[in-house]
Amino acid sequence: MSSNSFGKLFTVTTFGESHGPAIGCVIDGCPPGLAIAPEAFRHDLDRRATGRSRHTSQRREADEIEILSGVYQGLTTGTPIALLIRNTDARSKDYGSIAEQFRPGHADYSYWQKYGLRDPRGGGRSSARETTMRVAAGVIAKKWLAQRYGVRVQGFMTQIGEIVPRGYDLSAVEDNPFFWPDAGQVAELEGYMDALRKSGDSVGGRVDVIADGVPPGWGEPIYGKLDGELAAALMSINAVKGVEIGDGFAAVAQKGTEHRDEISRAGFASNHAGGILGGISTGQQLRCSTAFKPTSSLRLPGHSVDVHGNEIEVVTTGRHDPCVAMRAAPICEAMVALVLMDQALRHRAQCGDVGEVAPRIPAAPAFGDAHGDD
Repeated sequence: MSSNSFGKLFTVTTFGESHGPAIGCVIDGCPPGLAIAPEAFRHDLDRRATGRSRHTSQRREADEIEILSGVYQGLTTGTPIALLIRNTDARSKDYGSIAEQFRPGHADYSYWQKYGLRDPRGGGRSSARETTMRVAAGVIAKKWLAQRYGVRVQGFMTQIGEIVPRGYDLSAVEDNPFFWPDAGQVAELEGYMDALRKSGDSVGGRVDVIADGVPPGWGEPIYGKLDGELAAALMSINAVKGVEIGDGFAAVAQKGTEHRDEISRAGFASNHAGGILGGISTGQQLRCSTAFKPTSSLRLPGHSVDVHGNEIEVVTTGRHDPCVAMRAAPICEAMVALVLMDQALRHRAQCGDVGEVAPRIPAAPAFGDAHGDD
């Protein structure tokens, strides 16, 4: 198995390269009767797309979805759904000078070692272009989760370099190119990114995702833990180097009396666990965070070797993001939604007859609400 598929009951397989003729995915296991049309994908694909602001790569793809199968008269049929997007703005000549070079920090060397050859055009399969199809599949998952369970998934940036939000107003996230929850800092971020882009360097970032309305009981006790599968899904995104659930690594410095989320009849007192205990959802708001490394493709010279073992100096031209995390919120949302839909179907298959179990403990205030930023 080449591991281009993920999910057990809701399975997504992606295919294609950055500069190939097209990219696509096949979604197997979607229940029948869900209304889906090509225009349903437009919003999230635009949110992920390059070229929408001066702070991202200026590659401008049309990203027009073609539904090839699995949908009839606007409804899913229960059979595999095939989606295709044609690549329309690839500039392969930008990569001619590095076809035999290994860019430091990139996947060039590791792909070379695995396959004995590589597609140097835009990084080939290792390009973030592949994530377009994850976002497309995530559109279907988010719609099904919202209609079936009232689940809402939202991603937003919580760090660019050393800059962190001074406040959290999640209604501001969709009104700026940074998916930033503090509208008062947008001008500061614009200046920071302008200076970074002019310097030719790059920076990392952090993206948080919250999911509201996740019922208790989703996830499996050992090898199908909800948090384990979320971590694996988020780690599969290009440039990701860390994933946290709930308080994550901050839990190391906490006392047990602080970290445990105490319970009363009125509800959970806090949500340090991020809505998951023992690998199974608690009904609290699900919270996870993803750390992205700085972009490795830089126009600043860096030391490396070529495919012949000669020491060289690499300069990467072309169109690249100075901060890949800027476009990652919809990608992280999609991966969380895909995991949740797969887990929902798995839970329904095994435990659908269990029904609602009493007592149901109310959740603590959600992230961004008053007293909810613990």
